[in-house]
Amino acid sequence: MAISRSQLVKELEPGLNALFGLEYKNYANEHEEIFSKENSDRAFEEEVMLSGFGNAGVKPEGQSINYDAATETFTARYTHETLALAFSITEEAIEDNLYDRLASRYTKALARSMANAKQVKAANVLNRAFNSSYTGGDGTELCATDHTIVSGTEQNELSTAADLNETSLEQAMIDIAALTDERGLKIAAKGMKMIIPSALQFTAERLMKSTQRVGTADNDINAHKNMGMIPQGYVVNHYLTDTDAWFIKTDCPNGLKHFVRAPIKTAMEGDFETGNVRYKARERYSFGWSDWRGIFGSPGA
Repeated sequence: MAISRSQLVKELEPGLNALFGLEYKNYANEHEEIFSKENSDRAFEEEVMLSGFGNAGVKPEGQSINYDAATETFTARYTHETLALAFSITEEAIEDNLYDRLASRYTKALARSMANAKQVKAANVLNRAFNSSYTGGDGTELCATDHTIVSGTEQNELSTAADLNETSLEQAMIDIAALTDERGLKIAAKGMKMIIPSALQFTAERLMKSTQRVGTADNDINAHKNMGMIPQGYVVNHYLTDTDAWFIKTDCPNGLKHFVRAPIKTAMEGDFETGNVRYKARERYSFGWSDWRGIFGSPGA
């Protein structure tokens, strides 16, 4: 349905002082702090986890060497979605508007809607991180205590859910350092960046930047700061919906990814019969994860 003069009554009358409601600032591109960006030229992308080999064993003198087999353990698939939105304005509404170019104003609103949708899509990966209805290639949610690996199970979630504080952050860093590969071999994983909702920004600031321990009468140093445990600090994502869930992005490769199938494009055309002018925006992309070791999280207490 086209935007007509009946929806823009005040803009057709003299004496209007201001038009407002479309000038708000945006939280732009917060997904870039979380996801690695790659391009795609197909309908979906797949990435396969390889198991490698187990520990080498002792070979007794004169006996045959043991053979091991490497396997594919799971496949992560990224299925691209198409996001699009359009609007139409009647010829008369364009002609009679007294205050502004309608097209210019509403194309900015269109861009705002497309940008907001992308941030919501991206944040949903973390918003659903503890929800077993949304699983990855290994059949488990993003953050879990029971990711199945060849040698048993592994975790990228605190064994006991906890709010963000000194103790829980220390335990998260200990757990990250204890991560193993698919065959149970230790990997040198490190926490690099904390991702939090806006409700936790003051807590994170105190934990990361205080010279001494937070919330105690002890005269101890702030170990997190002194040891440089999270070198990239913390970032606030305003699209996270759980006010006490928090995450740590690790340096494990092929973790959270954003595939771009078709960058955003805009188009406009006029209709010969009605005189209406139509505007649209469209893009294709996907958000997801391959290796769950790329993130560590807690849903909060």
